[in-house]
Amino acid sequence: MLLSINPEHVKNIFQGVKAYEYRKVLCKRKVDKIILYATCPIKKVVGEVEVLDVLKMDKEKLWAITKEKSGITKKFYDQYYKDRDTAVAYKLGEFTIYDIPQTLEDIGIKIAPQSYMYLTDEIETS
Repeated sequence: MLLSINPEHVKNIFQGVKAYEYRKVLCKRKVDKIILYATCPIKKVVGEVEVLDVLKMDKEKLWAITKEKSGITKKFYDQYYKDRDTAVAYKLGEFTIYDIPQTLEDIGIKIAPQSYMYLTDEIETS
């Protein structure tokens, strides 16, 4: 699965500060890896991270479970899930930073996904 993620959050994933990726919508397929597209100003596919688990529950319960490795503030979390009762978090594992970041065009994609996009072919990482 390809996700568009703010470069600050990508950096926090790579530094081990952020062990959960929060989303408003649970993807329909089971995924074991997230390909990380760092949004503006980087605009590149910069790496990938293993998905260890998917959590979907009441947003306050999810925050209580994930806050220590959220990589975000409670204020940011509350704003993101404003007007929602349920929240989704992908628990992240081992990551790989690509030696050569790639453009979306390099991997055959014309536009960055608003939420997520499934990928069927492996991305060349060297």
